[in-house]
Formats: sequence, C-alpha cells, structure tokens
Amino acid sequence: MNQQTLGHLAALFTIVNWGTTFIGTKILLTDFSPVEILVFRFMLGVVALYIMCPRLLYFKNWREELTFAGAGLTGACLYYLMENIALTFTTAANVGVIVTVAPLSTALLSWAMGEERPKGWFFLGFAVAMSGICLISFSGVSELSLDWRGDLLAVGATVVWAVYCMLLKRIGTYGYSVLQTTRRTFLYGLIFMIPAAFLMDFHWGLERFANTSYVLTFLYLGIGACALCFATWGFAVKVLGVIKSSVYLYLPSIVTLICSALILHEPMSRFSLLGAGLTLAGLVLSEWDSLRAMLRQRKAVPGEKSDDCNQPLSN
Repeated sequence: MNQQTLGHLAALFTIVNWGTTFIGTKILLTDFSPVEILVFRFMLGVVALYIMCPRLLYFKNWREELTFAGAGLTGACLYYLMENIALTFTTAANVGVIVTVAPLSTALLSWAMGEERPKGWFFLGFAVAMSGICLISFSGVSELSLDWRGDLLAVGATVVWAVYCMLLKRIGTYGYSVLQTTRRTFLYGLIFMIPAAFLMDFHWGLERFANTSYVLTFLYLGIGACALCFATWGFAVKVLGVIKSSVYLYLPSIVTLICSALILHEPMSRFSLLGAGLTLAGLVLSEWDSLRAMLRQRKAVPGEKSDDCNQPLSN
C-alpha cells in the first residue's frame, strides 16, 4: 500500500472519528462548559502523546517554534472556541453548514500563497457537496434563522482552520515524528487556552470525574479524537497536501446523520438521505484526479513507466 492510499485512509479515519465527537460533547455539556471540555481533552491528548512517544522535541530555532505556536493557536484553540461561541448565537444547522466551507477556505488560501492550485473538479465537487450538506443540516427545519454574530464567527473558524492546515503542511517538512509535532502543537494550544479559561469561567471541579461515563467520554475525546486523530490528520496533510485532505471535511455531516440514527434513534428523512448521497458525490468529484491516478497505478504493469504514478513519492 503506497503513501497516497495511506494518506486517504488516514484522512477518512480522522473525519469518521471527528464526526462522532458530537455525541461525547453532548454528554459532557450536562456538567461541563465548552471551555472546560476543550482544556481537559487537550490535556489528556498531551499525556497520551507523551506516553506514545516519550522522546522530547527540543528547541531548534525561532522560526520553527513560531510555526508550532501558530498551529497551536489556530488548530487547537481558536477554531474550537470560535465554533463553540458561534453555537451560542446561531443554530447548530447554520454552524454545521458554514464550517463545511473549510475546504474552500483552505484551497483559496493555498492558491493565494502560491502553494497548491485547486482544479475545476474541486469546485464542482464543492458545489455538489455543499448542496448535500444543506439538505442534511436544514432537513426538518421549518424556518431559517440568521444571526450575523454566530455566522461570522463560524466563517472565521473556517479561515482559522485553513491557516492551521497551511502551518501543518510546513511542519510536515521539518522531519520530526508526527506524534512529536502534534504534542508540541497541543502544548501551545493549551497555553493559548489559559486566557480563554479565565474569561469563560473555567472550574476544575474534579469531583465530576467520579462519574464513569464522563471519564470514558473524556478518554475517547482526549486520546482518540485529539491525540490519535490530530496525528493522523497531520500525516494526511503531509502526504496528500492541504487541498486533497481538506475535502474529507465534507463527511462529518454524514457521520453525524448516521450516528444520530443508530445511537440517538433520530429519524432520517428522504432529504437527509439525498443530501448524504450528494455529499459523497461531491467528495468523489473533488478527489477525481487523485482517484484516477490511484486507479492508473493499480493497473500499471510492474516495471513499466506510466506518467508520474510510478515515480517515487516525496514528502
């Protein structure tokens, strides 16, 4: 299995897990505030990453260190805070649709910075996927509710995520273990969370961890959704690039839809199912060039050169 295939599998694994975190967050919101959930899960993530890779990452130069700090500020802190605060002003359906614009924000930022340039298939796939996501998110909603504060925060979150992915791509060129770089990013994210924790009335309240379901939920969010999934996402961005990996962000809506039906027993409407189909079609269209290259590589005769498929991969 080549690295391109592993990159796609890593992105898919990450998004499927991230799409299920809403269940855990919903459980914890009974007794924990959004900022408390954020701090506790990333603290667990740092501990888990240290156990998985005890070797420390030492200071090399300020340029690298500022890149780590920027990734921690954007990906581990600002994105989640902006998304959570947006939910206090506008509806979950609005936020769910708006944050899915992240692939477009990432592609446009990458293009503007002279990195990767999105192709026509990407924009066609984006249009199809967004129509599907709107059907999923607004299915059963009797009227649209707009609040410019929440909606602008959600849009800002997509830009923040785009910046994070660009920084993550640069970090991938440093030659360090993805576990080490993820841990360093988390540490900076926790540092930037300290002011938010004070402003948003953070409490330790460790007696709440006497509840076994809370402990298990935090273990999943901290070790699985944070430590493991941020590491696999970093690998996906390193191998696939920011544009190809970002289109997998269309999938959380489908994962949420399926989990809602299987775990929360919420009904799936015909519009939701149609939306899921359109979202998957949009993902396929966005990845069309990559899928064709993978198919050509599988069909290539061993030892025969064909385009760039048989060329060695570089990271």
